[in-house]
Amino acid sequence: MPPTAPNTTTEPPSPPDASQLEHRKITGRAGIVALGTFTSRLLGLVRDQVIAAVFVRAATDAFFVAFTIPNVLRQLVAEGAVQNAVLPVLATVREREGDAAAKRVFATMRGFSLLLLIGITCLGIAFAPQLVHLFAGGYQKFPGQFERTVSLTRWLFPYIFFMGTASLGVAALNVCRRFTVTSFAPGLLNIAFIAASLTLPVWLYSVGKDPALALAFAALFGGALQVIAQWPSLRAVGYMGWPRLALREPAFRESLRRMGPVLFGIGIYYVDVVLARRFLSELDMGSQSYFSWAMRLCDFPQGIFVMALQSATLPSLARLVARGEMHAVSKTFAFGMRLTLWVAISATVGAIALAEPLVTLIFQRGHFDAVAAHQTARAFMAQGLGIWMVAAVRQLVGVYYAVGDTKTPVRVAAIDLVAFIVSAKLLLPHFGHVGVGLAVSIASFVQMVLLWVRLRKRLPCLHSAEILRSASRTLASAVTAGFLGHAVYQWVHVHHAGHRYGDALLGIGVYGLVLLLVARLLKSEELMAVKFSRRRS
Repeated sequence: MPPTAPNTTTEPPSPPDASQLEHRKITGRAGIVALGTFTSRLLGLVRDQVIAAVFVRAATDAFFVAFTIPNVLRQLVAEGAVQNAVLPVLATVREREGDAAAKRVFATMRGFSLLLLIGITCLGIAFAPQLVHLFAGGYQKFPGQFERTVSLTRWLFPYIFFMGTASLGVAALNVCRRFTVTSFAPGLLNIAFIAASLTLPVWLYSVGKDPALALAFAALFGGALQVIAQWPSLRAVGYMGWPRLALREPAFRESLRRMGPVLFGIGIYYVDVVLARRFLSELDMGSQSYFSWAMRLCDFPQGIFVMALQSATLPSLARLVARGEMHAVSKTFAFGMRLTLWVAISATVGAIALAEPLVTLIFQRGHFDAVAAHQTARAFMAQGLGIWMVAAVRQLVGVYYAVGDTKTPVRVAAIDLVAFIVSAKLLLPHFGHVGVGLAVSIASFVQMVLLWVRLRKRLPCLHSAEILRSASRTLASAVTAGFLGHAVYQWVHVHHAGHRYGDALLGIGVYGLVLLLVARLLKSEELMAVKFSRRRS
C-alpha cells in the first residue's frame, strides 16, 4: 500500500470561550469609557486650576464642604445604589425576559427615583445648617465661614436631583452597551465650572453677593446639561418613555431588596467622608482645600481607567452570572483586576515619587502659592499611597454585587470605618490634614484584604497567583520609572532653579517613558491588551 500522505489541512482555531469574548468586549468598551473620562478629567484639572487661582482659600474651603454634602448623597442614593443594585437587576431582566420587560422595569425605577430625589433635595435645603454642623462644625470658630457654607449648601442641593437622574440614565445606557455619551457627558459639568469661575465672580461681587456662588450656579447648570445630553441616546434605545410607579413589579422589588444593604454598606464608607471633613474643619484654614485637591489628583487615574473598566466590566459580570457561567466570571474578574492594578500601581508610585512637581505644575498660580503647593503635595502623597487599594476595592465590590451578595461588602465596610476612625485619631494630632489622608489609605487596605479573602467563597477560583505575577511586573516597572523620574526632576530643579515647570515636565515625562519601556521589556500582558484594544477600536 502506498504511504499515507500527511494531512496538511490546517485545523481551524477553536472558538474563544465566553470569558475570552468578554475580555475583548470589556477592553474595547473600557477604551471608549476611558477616552471620554480622560477628556472629562482633563477638563476637571483645568477646572481645579481655575478655581484654585480665582478663589481664596476661605471660599474654596466652604465650597468643598458644601459640595461634598450633596455629592455624598448623590453617590449613596444615585451612583452607589443605581450602579450596584439597579444595573445588575436591569441587565438580568434584559438577558432573561427581553428588552421590552427591561424598559418597563426602567420606567418604574425612574418614577420612584424622581420622587425620591425631589424629597431628598427639599430636605437638604431645609436642614442645611444641621448638615453643615455635622460635616464642618469646626467652621463656627471662623467668623462668617459657617454661614457662608450653609448658603452654598442650599444653592448646591438641587445638584443631587440632576445627577441622580443622570445616573439612572447611565445604568440604562450601559446595559444597552452605549458608553460614548455616558463617558463624555460629565465633561459638561467641568466646562460649566470653568466658564462660571472666569465670568461670574466679578459680577456677583459688584452686586453685593458672595463670589463663591458662581461655583454653585456652575454645578446646577452642569448637572442639567448632563441630563439633557443623554436624551438622544435614551430615545434611540427606547428608554425615554414616561416614568411609572408599578411598585409591585418583581424586578423593581428585587432592586429595592438589593438597594438596602448597598445603601448601608456605601453609607458606612461615606461616614469616613463625613468624619474626614469634620476633622479637617477643626484644623487651619486651607486644610479642606489641600485635602480635596489631593483627592482630585488621586481620582484622576482612577476616573480615567479604573472606573472606566468597572463600568465596562459590571454588565458583563451580571450577564455571565445570569447564565450561570461562574468560571467565566472568575476569569473576567481576574482579567479586570490585572488591568486595574496595572494602572493603579503605576499611579501610586507616580504619586509618591512626583507629588511636588505634579502639584506645582498643575496648581501653582494666582491665589495658589508655594505654601499651598507644598501642603497639597504632602496630602497627595498620603492619599496616593492608597490609589491601588481603592482601585482593587472597586473591582472586588463589583463582583460581590454582580453575584447578588450585598451583605459581605456591608460587614467589611463597617470594619473599614473602625480602621479609619482609629487611624485618624492616632495620626491627626501629629500630621494634621496629611494624617487624615493616611487614615483613608490604611482603611482602604483593611477593606481590600477582607474583601479579597472572603471572595473565595463566591467564585470557583480567584486566579490569585496570576494577578500577583502581573502586579509584581507592574511594581517593578513603576519603581524603576519612579526612581529615574524623581532623580531627573531633582537634578534639573537644583541646577536650573528658574525652570519651575520645566523640571516638573521633564521628571513626569521620564517617568512615563521609562514605565512603558520597562513594561514592554518585561512583556506586560496588560500593556499588550490595551494596545490590542486600541487596534480593534
